[in-house]
Amino acid sequence: MRHAPAELGTLRKRTVVATVMSNLGLERALETKGIRLLRTQVGDRYVVEAMRAGGYNLGGEQSGTWCFWTTHPPATASSRRCSARAHAPAGRPLSELAAAAMERVPQVLLNVTLKARRPLEQMKTLAARSARVEKALGKNGRLLVRWSGTEPKLRIMLEGPNENHLRAWAEELADDARRDVTS
Repeated sequence: MRHAPAELGTLRKRTVVATVMSNLGLERALETKGIRLLRTQVGDRYVVEAMRAGGYNLGGEQSGTWCFWTTHPPATASSRRCSARAHAPAGRPLSELAAAAMERVPQVLLNVTLKARRPLEQMKTLAARSARVEKALGKNGRLLVRWSGTEPKLRIMLEGPNENHLRAWAEELADDARRDVTS
């Protein structure tokens, strides 16, 4: 886009709200523009709550949900999207513009169905491996381990420069979680 919301002066507090699942590439791209990414729990409800509480006006989820906080009529979100489209170079879809605006960091998501749901702080084997993986990733990646809010599954999300390493670590973390639940 030729003019992003921050450049147009319409992005409140130079902050975008997104969930913990949003790609690290988004955070890095926003950072280069002096914009902060505020992460929330998964769910557009949490994005909207954070937007309301902090006075922010733009948020979304990795799934493609956009949230605009405005005092204008409900059609504003559609008009804002149309406005973004109008500021885009002719003939280029928004998805293409978004891809050009940020470099996605490889992301691996593994869902693990377990026999029991134990508090993560009680899963010592998983915690130990998580600490080693986070140390190996350093500032080049992220690890997120959480229970699904809607299914009996443990979700393991890794981001970093090497997708093969991420996949191997995800499998190791899943095995550790299985061990913790059966011990």
